[in-house]
Amino acid sequence: MSEQTIHFLTTRDGVRLAYALAGSGPPLVKAPNWLSHLEYEWQSSVWRHWFEFLTRRNRLLRFDQRGNGLSDWTERLAFEYMVQDLADVVDAAGFERFPVIGLSQGAAVAVEYAVRNPHRVSHLILYGGYAQGWARRGDAEQQREGRTLVETIRIGWGADNPAFRQLWASLFIPDATEEQSHWFADLMRRTTPPEIAARLLEAFGTIDVTARLPEVRVPTLVLHVRNDARCPYEQGRVLAAGIPGASFVTLEGRNHIILENQQEWPRLCSAVAHFLGHESATPEPPRAAAAVALGELTTRELQILRLVAAGASNLQISGKLFISEKTVRNHLTSIFDKLSVSSRAQAIVFARDVGL
Repeated sequence: MSEQTIHFLTTRDGVRLAYALAGSGPPLVKAPNWLSHLEYEWQSSVWRHWFEFLTRRNRLLRFDQRGNGLSDWTERLAFEYMVQDLADVVDAAGFERFPVIGLSQGAAVAVEYAVRNPHRVSHLILYGGYAQGWARRGDAEQQREGRTLVETIRIGWGADNPAFRQLWASLFIPDATEEQSHWFADLMRRTTPPEIAARLLEAFGTIDVTARLPEVRVPTLVLHVRNDARCPYEQGRVLAAGIPGASFVTLEGRNHIILENQQEWPRLCSAVAHFLGHESATPEPPRAAAAVALGELTTRELQILRLVAAGASNLQISGKLFISEKTVRNHLTSIFDKLSVSSRAQAIVFARDVGL
């Protein structure tokens, strides 16, 4: 994966924001989601495959929204600031026209920005997003849950007991490995203090861009996990139904953030790549060349590749084959090298192409 460079700017209301650039090619802008830390998440087991994919053919711009990460931990967190900050960051980066990808609450920010700047946005990609925050959906149960989570943050976010932060990991990535869950919990501890985290969640609850959806005038792709444990599937349908001509893709699973070892990850990559006009998310190897590469694998490496293609994590593979996770990682490094692939997602596609 390419290296990133981190820069800073000062917004029109005096807040310092951190933004990062990575990759080469046409520009691509990612609106911020729940919490981020440009440095810490760059190498994480939860986000690394996303950034690898998004920088494969594009110059990716992402930033820490105000209140978290390397940006100022201000308490001025209203939705209007979120949209203004996106505008300030793309201007600072010198981007003129670009696709915008919005995850979670970033979807609503991307929608509002696209409506205000139709000449700047070429495509919209909305993943796991919502048009209405938890306090605007008219659902008493979701409102009660939202208020409870806000208070849970205020009470337990900074406590020594990690159980409070593990609760959030279970909401975002319930099917994650233990390592991934711990990383996600640690991200939240590093990213922002309890009061700002609570105020962010309150601000997200008040979002409502349903009236703006019919005004979107750019090609739009909406993707949503059917049993998303954090953002209701219905909200993905609201986005797709409200935006003229939008395409809707349902992904299977429960994780709000699709992980690299999930079977739906290659499908997500393929849908996004096709939407952006790329031939394929992962180049298909010629059948003869693939057979030669496959023949270079040892018996153990073939076993591991089959398990990877079936969606097994490193921990699950180590348990099935009675080897350590470190040994699994070493084998994967060898497999990637022999197959000339650079990620788990590419290895899965390769395996399926050759019939494993």
